[in-house]
Amino acid sequence: MNHDSYSDNYIRGILNTVKTIAMVGASVNEIRPSYFAFKYLLERGFHMIPVNPGHAGKELLGQRIYARLAGIPEPVDMVDIFRPAQYALDIVQEALALSPRPRVIWMQLGIRNNEAAALAETNGMKVVMNRCPKIEYGRLSSEIAWMGVNTRTISAKKAARSGGIQRLSLQRPSVPGGLTSAAERAQHDDGET
Repeated sequence: MNHDSYSDNYIRGILNTVKTIAMVGASVNEIRPSYFAFKYLLERGFHMIPVNPGHAGKELLGQRIYARLAGIPEPVDMVDIFRPAQYALDIVQEALALSPRPRVIWMQLGIRNNEAAALAETNGMKVVMNRCPKIEYGRLSSEIAWMGVNTRTISAKKAARSGGIQRLSLQRPSVPGGLTSAAERAQHDDGET
């Protein structure tokens, strides 16, 4: 797989099917990016499990923090790696030891480890590198939340309301904007003509 570019359908497919996400490197510090990503995904209905040995046994936003993936007492669909790239291979090896195995390994922005990705893919896992599920969810759902991301998504459909706050769905179609080479590549990557 080409890990320099992912189609919207590939990312949407992952975010639409995973329910339980273990975030390795989740921080209890409210100004850390992992805290924001954890909170955002938790608020979107994902079952979030924080993994951080320095805070094991404590809670993050009401969720018990585990020291390692192996300590989580339930199946995990996706492992979100919020640790430097040099730790990714060890984390993938730990994920492979879980039963059942997670279906997805996701490495956050700035994290790329080709060896870890190859190992995960060889063992049947989907892999995303150098992307943030929070940003991708917001972009694909046209939601403008904490970060004003150019979503490239156009829809006339009114979004569903949840608890007085507008929450958009990943089921909405993405349409690349403008007649640029980037838009044409996006259409081609998504299987559109």
